[in-house]
Amino acid sequence: MNILFVHNNFPAQYRGLIPALIKRGDYLVSISQHENGNILGVLNLKYSFSRGNLKGQHSWLITTESAVLRGEAVAIRCQQLKKKGFSPDVILVHSGWGEALFIKDIWPEVKLISFFEYYYRMNKDAIFFDKEFPPPDDVAFQFRMRNALLLSALDSCDIGVTSTQWQHSLFPSAYKNKIAVVHEGIDTTLLRPNIHAWVKQAKLKYTFNYKTPLITYINRNLEPARGYHRFLRALPEIQRRYPDVHVFIIGENGKSYTTTCTDKGGYKKVFLDEVKDQLDMRKIHFLGKIAYNNYIKILQISTVHVYLSYPFFVSWSLLEAMSVGCKIVAARTDPIKEVIEHKKSGLLVDFFSTKELVHQVCNILKEPEKYNKMGKYAREYIITNFDFNSVIFPQQLKLIDE
Repeated sequence: MNILFVHNNFPAQYRGLIPALIKRGDYLVSISQHENGNILGVLNLKYSFSRGNLKGQHSWLITTESAVLRGEAVAIRCQQLKKKGFSPDVILVHSGWGEALFIKDIWPEVKLISFFEYYYRMNKDAIFFDKEFPPPDDVAFQFRMRNALLLSALDSCDIGVTSTQWQHSLFPSAYKNKIAVVHEGIDTTLLRPNIHAWVKQAKLKYTFNYKTPLITYINRNLEPARGYHRFLRALPEIQRRYPDVHVFIIGENGKSYTTTCTDKGGYKKVFLDEVKDQLDMRKIHFLGKIAYNNYIKILQISTVHVYLSYPFFVSWSLLEAMSVGCKIVAARTDPIKEVIEHKKSGLLVDFFSTKELVHQVCNILKEPEKYNKMGKYAREYIITNFDFNSVIFPQQLKLIDE
């Protein structure tokens, strides 16, 4: 089967799927913003923009124009492939950036599977969740324009895919039957408990292992949407009660899902400045972006893993921490409640309650062995529902083959 992948950061969501398709003999091509060449054994073609956004553009149209420019660039690449005789049987594309806009106009008969990450809902949306960061007055109009792009992608695809039931619940009822819920999957063989794991910090002489009192907090970027501010505000009291505990904070100082920070130092500095005079900074370790194998080891030695988030799709890091068997304290928001059952696979707390967060983290620090069953159940849940090889790949394969 000839399969075309379109994703600006390929392989992204398709990373687990690619080797399995190659192994069974499918011919794969990708279109992305990476340089021409091979990615995971897949022929990759780079797309480039004809121009940037126009100056003086209406602010509500900036995202729309960016999507059209990206869709145009992808369409040019698709037309080139078509002229060379390449005819895909199936195309898999991420719908969020406009890459899917014109594909069906080039190959109307080819089956198109579009990945849908998030549909904006004014009454449920994360941007209204945290009163500390009020959205701009015109946010509803901006979101309506973003949704217009998603609706176009929903109309043109043969089937849509989203990762969780909560994400599925956000889409218009008229399209829900067209969207399958299939996660990207977790490698539970790689992401597993290991009491023999250890980590050596380059700047420290200390070696961290399973017996080290350690709190972990991990997100792509340290920002309010993932509760970075709420986590830091809990640390002074946690350190007061447990002065020997170390804290590993993994993530970059950029923006993923929150408005850009106006402070030059980013959100990392803003919220650290708020509490650093109350902290023993010798035990607070900002690790930035780290290698994946070190990331796994850190999860394996974690005493308490904290995951906080607005009502937004859950990060891979949460499911990976569950697969490793971490003892997790997480925010009691709807997308998290879908995967964590309170007191069974994790402890859930009010996102805005520093007192509740401190209390539950300290409960685990006090008697970590008492919560070992919770970590084991979290891993069993991931194996049963999200294991790539036994659960997710058969679902993905069924979508492609049908």
